[in-house]
Amino acid sequence: MKTVDFRLDGKIALVTGASRGIGEAIASTLAEYGAHVILVSRKQEALDTVSKKIGEAGGKSTPIACHMGKMEEIETLFKQIKDTFGRLDILVNNAATNPYFGDLLNADENVWEKTNGVNLKGPFFMTQNAAKLMIESGGGSIVNVASVNGISPAPFQGVYSITKAGLISMTKAFALELANQNIRVNALLPGLTETKFAAALFTNDDIYNYAVSRIPMGRHAEPMEMAGAVLYLVSDASSFTTGTCSICDGGMLI
Repeated sequence: MKTVDFRLDGKIALVTGASRGIGEAIASTLAEYGAHVILVSRKQEALDTVSKKIGEAGGKSTPIACHMGKMEEIETLFKQIKDTFGRLDILVNNAATNPYFGDLLNADENVWEKTNGVNLKGPFFMTQNAAKLMIESGGGSIVNVASVNGISPAPFQGVYSITKAGLISMTKAFALELANQNIRVNALLPGLTETKFAAALFTNDDIYNYAVSRIPMGRHAEPMEMAGAVLYLVSDASSFTTGTCSICDGGMLI
């Protein structure tokens, strides 16, 4: 490579959790840089709205509803991708859930199963299916959106933090196994970011002020501030980067 290249022209990218927040920001950015982005989330109507925005900005996208916790839907999704596009170059596992805000001792089996199903089981089988397609076309790039909570668990977010720690480990395991197939696997670890997903942290002044007090930059992030790191990780600009965690947290983990 003679120059640093962030362009994604001709690439087929898939972003989960693309209907809002960090996922929408990532999808819009990848489309802006030339990728045809497959938008995935549970609700078709919300995806259609994002797809329309991308189209109005001159980008290309295909919205497909799919639940990350349901194997049959994941299998149907990848069959559709193969039939329609014949390839997949980029996967961003961004979809996540955090249905429980409380202590670990009172977390029941339903909380455990639901959180693990979307945050860990879903990305595992998305990565497995994506990698098989990528191998057929000569390689690709995968980014798992984990969290700083995967390194430093947050109060009352123990189950969520455990799944994100697992996602970090999964990133490294797949990176090691897929490196010789020209598939790079990395993780993004966002810090406090203003999204609907994190609404519980922003609507409680005590919790929010405590969270911001731990950030040297003294503020929270906006979703678009996560998109640049993902663009780097999926583009040829990071062609020698795999198995890493890109921490975007305003210095919280320093």
